[in-house]
Amino acid sequence: MIFAAGLGTRLGAIGESTPKALVEVGGQTMLERTVRGLVEAGADRIIVNVHHHADRVARFVAEHDLGAEILVSREPERPLETGGGLLHARSFFRGNAPFVLHNVDVITDTDLRAMVAAHERNHPLATLAVKERETSRYLLFDDDGLFGREDRRHGTRFECRTPRGDVRTLAFAGIHVCSPQLLDHITERGVFPILEVYLRLAAERHAIEPWALTGSLWLEVGNLERLESARALLGASHT
Repeated sequence: MIFAAGLGTRLGAIGESTPKALVEVGGQTMLERTVRGLVEAGADRIIVNVHHHADRVARFVAEHDLGAEILVSREPERPLETGGGLLHARSFFRGNAPFVLHNVDVITDTDLRAMVAAHERNHPLATLAVKERETSRYLLFDDDGLFGREDRRHGTRFECRTPRGDVRTLAFAGIHVCSPQLLDHITERGVFPILEVYLRLAAERHAIEPWALTGSLWLEVGNLERLESARALLGASHT
């Protein structure tokens, strides 16, 4: 599933006129880049949630062969964030295989097949791609997996259980691999981030494990400055 329902407000005028999923970087929309990365990793059925300029995204999907079946999950009243969006799209999910969640504004060359394989070996409820980088918000992991988060901008730290062993402070990279059982454990409703679910489940002793990002490319294209940097690196394009 690709999370693409955000309003794109941090992209300024570009975000007002164009859904983030259809903003181009290096001659490709961010949606196309994400889909093709997932297809290369073995996906043949992909859900895309939409809200802002939803019809434009749906039309793009209908008019382009992206190498997989693309299903559109509409959030007509408001964006439901990652957790609410996943729950809203639950009826689209099929089978018992792990599924990947991927932010549309993350561009990476990481080996998603390897990430899925690691998840299948270890059998946690979810595996989160993480990276050692500077940010204001971090996830906290110990020998048993996720146990908290830290917001350095606001000076807050939350631990959902007592840590055990070595503690690592890592930045989330916007990609998750989840066991299908996760869907049965979501009791939250309305608008909520999936991280709230993970922290609650970690407190209940479910395993939420980190996976160190591989590859040489990882970009989060969430604002104008980062968009300009991504275009400089990957080639200029126009929306």
